[in-house]
Amino acid sequence: MNHIDIKLVASDDHSVLSLIADWYHDEWGIPVADTVNNLRAVTADIYQFQMLLFVDGRAVATGGVYDHVGLLNHKPELNIYKKWLAQLYTIPGERGNGYGIRLCKQIQDHCRALALEKIYLFTHTAGPMYQKLGWSIIQRLTISNRNIAVMEKILSIL
Repeated sequence: MNHIDIKLVASDDHSVLSLIADWYHDEWGIPVADTVNNLRAVTADIYQFQMLLFVDGRAVATGGVYDHVGLLNHKPELNIYKKWLAQLYTIPGERGNGYGIRLCKQIQDHCRALALEKIYLFTHTAGPMYQKLGWSIIQRLTISNRNIAVMEKILSIL
């Protein structure tokens, strides 16, 4: 049985920030410096955060909650929604093992502990997975020929 540990990322943990930035660059082409700078700001704010999931001491997945996501650059009218679950990522060799779902649940639990009532996300690939986790589609839109679902999770307080 694998030992799973999930931790909040600290704004001064440069090696972890660099690791996540490398992952995001390799997966989505996001410049490393942009990710590091963004994560420094996010992890210094209690209501925005990044988590890292470890399996047997090895980092394998990450994701966080942010006030601003790239979708808002294309659709500023969506600024009415706050606190976005975003950039959920699992390293390629560990995909399909349920780590993304485990991390998503931990992120939701942390949001409840922060007394957040709702969180949002957008996806064009994983809608059914999020619906199984209790997320609801609140809007659909098309950007660059992608059918995007904007989803909401209502959080009950623990």
